[in-house]
Amino acid sequence: MTEYRKYWDEEIETMSRGKLKEYQLSLLKNMMELTYNKSPYYRQAFDEKGIKPQDLQGLEDLKKFPTVNKKVLRDRQQAVPDFGDMICAPESDFVFLSASSGSTGVPTASPFTSQDFDDFQDFQARLFWSSGMRPTDRYCHALNFTLFVGGPDVIGAMKLGALTIWAGTIPSERLLAIFKTWKPTVTWTTPSYAWFLGESAKENGINPADLSIRKIFVAGEPGGSIPETKQAIEALWNADVYDYYGLSDIFGACAGQCEYKQGLHWAEDHILVEVVDPDTGEEVPEGERGEMILTSLKKVARPLIRFRTGDIVSYTTEPCACGRTHMRLNGIHGRLDDMLIIKGVNVFPSDIETVVRQNDKLTGEYLCVVTEERHMAVLTVEVEKNKDFQGDVDALAKEIQTDCQKLVGIRPRISIREAGSLPRETHKAKRVVDKR
Repeated sequence: MTEYRKYWDEEIETMSRGKLKEYQLSLLKNMMELTYNKSPYYRQAFDEKGIKPQDLQGLEDLKKFPTVNKKVLRDRQQAVPDFGDMICAPESDFVFLSASSGSTGVPTASPFTSQDFDDFQDFQARLFWSSGMRPTDRYCHALNFTLFVGGPDVIGAMKLGALTIWAGTIPSERLLAIFKTWKPTVTWTTPSYAWFLGESAKENGINPADLSIRKIFVAGEPGGSIPETKQAIEALWNADVYDYYGLSDIFGACAGQCEYKQGLHWAEDHILVEVVDPDTGEEVPEGERGEMILTSLKKVARPLIRFRTGDIVSYTTEPCACGRTHMRLNGIHGRLDDMLIIKGVNVFPSDIETVVRQNDKLTGEYLCVVTEERHMAVLTVEVEKNKDFQGDVDALAKEIQTDCQKLVGIRPRISIREAGSLPRETHKAKRVVDKR
């Protein structure tokens, strides 16, 4: 059996926290100079704030600089077609473009230079390696290729040396046929689709656990870091599930779980992370939940300085048992735009998912429906009972309410439906319907 090295890039991955911070600061100083000198938007934003690149002397000085968000990206692109005035390289240097959709229907572009793209795919290979993928694996890429930043990550698997199968988002019966024919050992999709695909296999007389898949990478939804959801998918497939995190606006996958699966290792040599109180902007203590703000350290096509992601996370800088030293996310707890305020309590769909997925009387599917009564928000959680459930439905509803009260702090209304009646999604599941 071939003996492989432990790390993809040992020097970077095991660098001491002190050295890593020094490295980040040198990269950040260069990035501030680049954005101020090359981007009309950043020059104006810094000037309006009364701050110059040389005012950044330590990482703690980053908080003096202005933040940007998705609306700023979209507005600047529309104001200065085709790529906005935040770009710091000429279009002649661009080799790849990903795009994310928005509420306006106008896709927000994220260009990459050749070096940006190479850095991007080298980190994808690093993530795959940390999760235990090796050149002896067969990797089936089941992510969308159409403008989606996760599409090219199949190249990261090729760079690692695995045999790659470029499946993309295809009908479940075709994907299952690929699994049966070429017997891939690793695949990547969303948590909801991993669950849906396993259910589809069972409906077609195929036991997912009997297929060759032994590692499933998931991203795009909080489910990969919800223990109950992860354990349910692992049991369904008899495979290890590894959670990844990424976003089109800044990079591809920026963090992922190693084989110890104790949090998501961040790409701290590429992107600087802040976790702040979304209301005050002040940093929250390690381990507490806050909004994640990201700053590019190397990407030059369209760098982002203090990009407010809207994602609620917590983190640790404790070294992992694997020996890697980069900070680890304790999962993505939810998004600000998905957060519901019910009777003064902040409720994330991921919290409801924890309750639903741990109850073996339910299928695991759920939908949060918000209505308004007497000027108050009312939450109804729609769930499905298992096909073989023969018990008291009212008692089951009260059980779910009690579990929600214990974990979330509220007692939502519960609507119990028949198995298979809630919609299934082949990409990202829609978990909230707001009828107010």
